[in-house]
Amino acid sequence: MLDNGNFTLIEEFFLLGFPGLTSEYYVTVGTIFLLIYLLLAGGNILTVVFICYEKNLKKPTYFIFYNLAIADFAFGTITMPKIISKYLLNDETLTFQGCFVQMFFFHYFGAVTSFILLLMAIDRFIAICNPLRYPTLVTNHSMAITCCIFWVAPVSWLTLIIHQIISIPFCDSNIIAQFFCEQNVVSLLACGDIRTPRLLFLVMTMIVLLGPLVFIIFSYLAIIITVLKIRAVKTKYKVFSTCSPQLFIICLYYLPRCVVYITDIKFRMNDNTRVILVMWYSLLPPLTNPFIFFFRSKKVRQAIIMQFRKKISDLFN
Repeated sequence: MLDNGNFTLIEEFFLLGFPGLTSEYYVTVGTIFLLIYLLLAGGNILTVVFICYEKNLKKPTYFIFYNLAIADFAFGTITMPKIISKYLLNDETLTFQGCFVQMFFFHYFGAVTSFILLLMAIDRFIAICNPLRYPTLVTNHSMAITCCIFWVAPVSWLTLIIHQIISIPFCDSNIIAQFFCEQNVVSLLACGDIRTPRLLFLVMTMIVLLGPLVFIIFSYLAIIITVLKIRAVKTKYKVFSTCSPQLFIICLYYLPRCVVYITDIKFRMNDNTRVILVMWYSLLPPLTNPFIFFFRSKKVRQAIIMQFRKKISDLFN
């Protein structure tokens, strides 16, 4: 910290992580996080590479999976290495500038993921409720344009919010009760007026979180009503089996996030509970998305088997 007149300026932040965790468990916790990151990175990289390589997967649905895998891998890469270094290398600090860079990307990739989950729900809604118009409305071109908009849109909002926060003096505690430089936690350490950036962040949250969530709920209610009208039991089962993984990930991603953001407005929840909830919605979806969305797909399994048989054939010929 630097002394500047009557107050002290913060040069770096200390990431507390799990409050109360003693150093004797650091190696175990760090190893677990390292394994999680390797699985997260491996699953999402394999998804991206396989979709690029396999010609039979050049379809709108898999293009959505492709964008989701990129967002998940990038999110894990911007957050996980610091957690691992904290517990395995005792590197528990983050520079002032580095904290706000991480804050930007933490919320940026979270926003992109929310929009992609919205796009996934739209894809299923059209495919099931309006199948005749699906080939016209959902094309690789339309998906590319929509994904591009979703990747670009959050940049301006977050740049404004981060600029508002970083311009406020930080001269109190430099201990962040979290694994990441998250806006709601870091802004509490500021000495100045944080009402404007918090209001901007609340508005962005309403757009990025509640907006997609409302449409996703509406779309799946419409899907359920449509499916219940189908007489064929096998068709019902097939449609529900297609949509159920998406509903699981949506619950995994949105429910704990809503709880955290709503309680942050009303009151401050217990640090341990908040850390666990943030870790839940931050790490579990990127870790499980490739296995739930991509590798359980019948077409993907068939493509993998065909590629495996081809490699075996080439090896012995």
